Amino acid sequence: MPINTNNTDNTRKPPWIRSQWPCNPEIASIKHMLRQNKLATVCEEAACPNLGECFGCGTATFMIMGNTCTRNCHFCNVTPGVPQPLDLAEPIKLADAVARMNLKYVVITSVTRDDLPDGGAAHFATCIKAVRAQNPNTNIEILTPDFRYCMEHALEILGTALSDTFNHNIETAPRLYATVRPQADYQASLTLLKKHKEYFPDVSTKSGMMLGLGETADEVEKVLNDLRVHDVDKLTLGQYLQPTKEHLPVVRYVTPQEFAEFAKLARALGFKHVASAPLVRSSYHADRQV
Repeated sequence: MPINTNNTDNTRKPPWIRSQWPCNPEIASIKHMLRQNKLATVCEEAACPNLGECFGCGTATFMIMGNTCTRNCHFCNVTPGVPQPLDLAEPIKLADAVARMNLKYVVITSVTRDDLPDGGAAHFATCIKAVRAQNPNTNIEILTPDFRYCMEHALEILGTALSDTFNHNIETAPRLYATVRPQADYQASLTLLKKHKEYFPDVSTKSGMMLGLGETADEVEKVLNDLRVHDVDKLTLGQYLQPTKEHLPVVRYVTPQEFAEFAKLARALGFKHVASAPLVRSSYHADRQV
């Protein structure tokens, strides 16, 4: 692909990396409600640059099963460690929050729970059932971990409570996995997406990449081809931003023009929906990706 990759200055954020925090009382109201229900959002835990916009619009991506992850990916701002036991009341609290926020589209994600025999699949299913029971007109997307050690078992359980969209992020090029996702496996992530589509063909599949970690344009193209070969329907591409100094540094800032070129390529490959821009995140404007 003839895409310029010479922008290597990672010392300052370029002008296109901007997010606004609107002065909206709805943000404080939503946060208060989430704390009352002891619910976490990936918007907060992952330091998402779009938190102000999304909370200001009365939306959120919920993170279930606690805020401690059994893995330690070097890009992620979620705390690694030993998680607490599951909150069995969480599905009802989640359904209540969706109703109180009047959401028409909800994204449910989680930390990775390698400590659980099913990777947390049953908890996902219980949450989906609870949300559907109280919010029958709400579309549900789940953004799951890779279920690397229990994939077949997890898929069997998820089949008892299907979401409208199944999302699992590939994150980066396979060459960078040892640095970015040392406890994950590129092919395992592709296999999960492929199997979900095979088992549940009516459910849209979705995946996303972070750019700016040192990948080449050819590597991005290869990942997009791999995702299409594995029957992924929807794609998100966004700029990686370093959460803290302890996390991986930004190798370079990918320009909006480059994101547009990757979007053009993705559409040519056959993705049904593509969101590609510096501040795009996996769940950003997910309701527009139906």
